[in-house]
Formats: sequence, C-alpha cells, structure tokens
Amino acid sequence: METDDPEVVPSGGVGTLIEEETRTVPTDGGDHERFSHFVPKDKLMEAMINGTPVIALCGKVWVPTRDPEKFPVCPDCKDIWESLNKDGE
Repeated sequence: METDDPEVVPSGGVGTLIEEETRTVPTDGGDHERFSHFVPKDKLMEAMINGTPVIALCGKVWVPTRDPEKFPVCPDCKDIWESLNKDGE
C-alpha cells in the first residue's frame, strides 16, 4: 500500500511522524525591565503564579516578576493597543 499521507503507515512498515513544538524563551536583555508591557490579563496572572513567560503585544517575551504599575508603559505596546482599538471603532 503506497500513500503520500505521512500519518498512514503501511502494516509492518516504519513511519515518521513530525511534530512541531513552539517554545517561548525569555529574553535576557532589552527593555522589559524598564517598561510595563501589554499582555492578556489571564496570561499575566498565570505567569505571575507559575513563573511562565508571557508574550507582550510588542513581541517581548519575559517572565513577569515586578509590579507593572511602577513602570512607564512600553511605547510599542501602547501604539499597537491604540491601533487595535481604532480598528474596532
């Protein structure tokens, strides 16, 4: 039995299943220490509790550990947020 479907393995044969895995890796440098970034509230809470990385609107990946109220808003996140809200009006 011949097939082009990678998930179909002929009986008695050997097949290969390729799975893609996406990982987020916190950035070591950058401005995540200087700004508060926009992330979904549910993701932020989960990250604060579990210590998992989050991805901000601007693309910054980091593990939040500080009070965002103590820092100015990331200008890139703010611009993206405002452009998203203008499109929804």
